[in-house]
Amino acid sequence: MTPLERLRVRAIEKTDVHVVLPEGKDPRIAAAAVIIAKENIARVTILGSEEELMSAASEAGVFLDGVERVDPEHDPDFESYVTEYAELRKKKGMTPERAREIMNDPTFFGAMMLRKDRADICISGALNPTAHVLRAGLQIVKTAPGVTVMSSDMLMFSPDKRPPLSFADCAVNPNPDAQQLAEIALTTAKTHQSIFNEEPQVALLSFSTMGSACHELVDKVQKAYQIAHKADPKLKIDGEMQADAAIVEKVGKQKAPDSLVAGKANVLIFPDLNAGNISYKLVQRFAGYEAVGPILQGMNKPIHDLSRGCSTEDIVNLTAVAALQVK
Repeated sequence: MTPLERLRVRAIEKTDVHVVLPEGKDPRIAAAAVIIAKENIARVTILGSEEELMSAASEAGVFLDGVERVDPEHDPDFESYVTEYAELRKKKGMTPERAREIMNDPTFFGAMMLRKDRADICISGALNPTAHVLRAGLQIVKTAPGVTVMSSDMLMFSPDKRPPLSFADCAVNPNPDAQQLAEIALTTAKTHQSIFNEEPQVALLSFSTMGSACHELVDKVQKAYQIAHKADPKLKIDGEMQADAAIVEKVGKQKAPDSLVAGKANVLIFPDLNAGNISYKLVQRFAGYEAVGPILQGMNKPIHDLSRGCSTEDIVNLTAVAALQVK
């Protein structure tokens, strides 16, 4: 059994959660909803008009047995959601009319279901860009107490059953400063621990290893390490280091012989979004890794973003991952 298969089994055996999939008019969502319900990974609600949902199911070649169908505009809670959203955004000039229009957007309606405890997880993004999912999350679900920066964790599963890796940040922060990078590292370590039930070993990546190069970009990563280590002295974290020093034991011993993390890292923190996003896609496409996520980090409740190029299996896997995060 692969690590990803074990993760799905854990979700089935250890959790009892309810997921809302707002983009029910997409055939991939319809197909995923049926699998999620049939395998008992989660209870499932999909959003859309009856016509949209039936059309998507037909195109996917599935029957929506065991899947709850909700049309936001005709839902009994629609008016109360409009009122609450207008109140939440009142200081931003939100009007009831505009709030009504926004609540007709399935992603925002799904986020409100999450806020009001009608669902434990919201997963969107198959038809919408990351920024749209983030807006719904930030405006409705809100960030968790103490969180100052949102980020994402991309879970990377090897084709040859090697232990999974966490890559961050691959979707949210274009150019985090040292403080933000430190918080991303700490948050991703917690995510990795909660999903994989193993000790995180965090490497802050750079083009330099332990001072082998001098540059302001290296300085940022070194400072992030200092901040993160001070915040959580027990966490196994080190940097700055090059990627090969982080994951190849022989290279780690040569380049960073005194490091507890070098050569053993399972959480890789990239210095900016360029590096993170490009790296996960190269590893996915050239090395055959399966990428699950991005897992959005820092929200009050699990609201996650799909790639618009996602497959049905990606949606099912992300649901299983999210189920393991629900407290």
